[in-house]
Amino acid sequence: MGLICGCGFVFCVLMFKKRQTFFYLAKELLVFQPLVLLLFLFSLHHNTVQCEGRLSKNISSETSSQSDYKDNPRKVIVSIVLGAVTGLIGSVLFAFVIRCIVRYLNRTPILKGPVIFSPKIASKTLQLALSKENHLLGSSPNGKYYKTVLENGLTIAVKRLTPFESNSPESRRKSVKRQIQMELELLASLRHRNLMSLRAYVRQNDGFSLVYDYVSTGSLADVMNRVRENELQIGWEVRLRIAVGVVKGLQYLHFTCVPQILHFNLKPTNVMLDAEFEPRLADYGLAKLLPNLDRGISLNTPPECLHNRSRYTEKSDIFGFGMILGVLLTGKDAADPFFGEASRGGNLGCWLRHLKQAGEEREALDKSILGEQGEEDEMLMAVGIAAACLSDMPADRPSSDELVHMLTQLNSF
Repeated sequence: MGLICGCGFVFCVLMFKKRQTFFYLAKELLVFQPLVLLLFLFSLHHNTVQCEGRLSKNISSETSSQSDYKDNPRKVIVSIVLGAVTGLIGSVLFAFVIRCIVRYLNRTPILKGPVIFSPKIASKTLQLALSKENHLLGSSPNGKYYKTVLENGLTIAVKRLTPFESNSPESRRKSVKRQIQMELELLASLRHRNLMSLRAYVRQNDGFSLVYDYVSTGSLADVMNRVRENELQIGWEVRLRIAVGVVKGLQYLHFTCVPQILHFNLKPTNVMLDAEFEPRLADYGLAKLLPNLDRGISLNTPPECLHNRSRYTEKSDIFGFGMILGVLLTGKDAADPFFGEASRGGNLGCWLRHLKQAGEEREALDKSILGEQGEEDEMLMAVGIAAACLSDMPADRPSSDELVHMLTQLNSF
């Protein structure tokens, strides 16, 4: 009977923790019904045999037993306590065994071969395309970026990450592989017009190949370089639409995703633009997924994270957005020596804050986008927003939710 009570105890605890519906409870009971029935029959049979064997002894000793218990009530109390303790210990042990079994059965299996999330991509054609020499788009300390074309004519972008050293013990741990796989499946489930959707991934000995849609326009950094070289003209309306799209992508990651997802590496090179200049955030969540990825100090590093990356929060992402908005407004690269001069504070954020305090925001604006008075007023207000995003104190920066409201108020979208 102690084991049967243990079963009931286990089911109550599991259902309380998982907070499942009645149908899930019924399903679980059906699964374990043979075990519970077997335990009940065993207990019933065992008790019946004991009763038959002791019936005659109990009848003959009933009078004396009653007098003994009346004379010794301590025996009754000891019997009750021992029975309760035995049942509790049996229930705990049984619950522990069942919990271990359930955890083992519910482990996420490690998938082999390409893991596909898009019906447009076939496993064999993807493997064949990755095995060929592909067009290199760029590189970083952690991997390279390629463009390749599948047999069906679909052009894809492949990001090859190498977060582990070749044949390192960490790369061979099943727990690490399983955790990375679960995180990639989570990222692949995200759908938003301002995010680069993960279409597939392939696990390799020393890293992963992540497959995304190919965006021909390139990154925001590429586009702004072409603007500075007078190869392309982008007006304020387009630049504001890019800023709104970026912050809407952040808003989705910060407030819609459960659990919350932080970008960790928001900068112009990680904002991709489609043919209509609609922005899509790339590389979101990868720093948390692969903690060994290079995250060295750069101009986009928030002040609170210069010495301790564990202090990174959603407001740290806002600092990265402030740099992007500053680039859109000034037309300059954040690494331009222009900002490094002492008279300008040494960086883009200090310069924008100085101009705002002095009431000289117009000095920050890209001269190529100065035009109608209405647009200029919007740009001047945007300078103040960028300065707030680049504040040294995270608490002084607006949230992505607030930024969507602030920027859309500048124009009608």
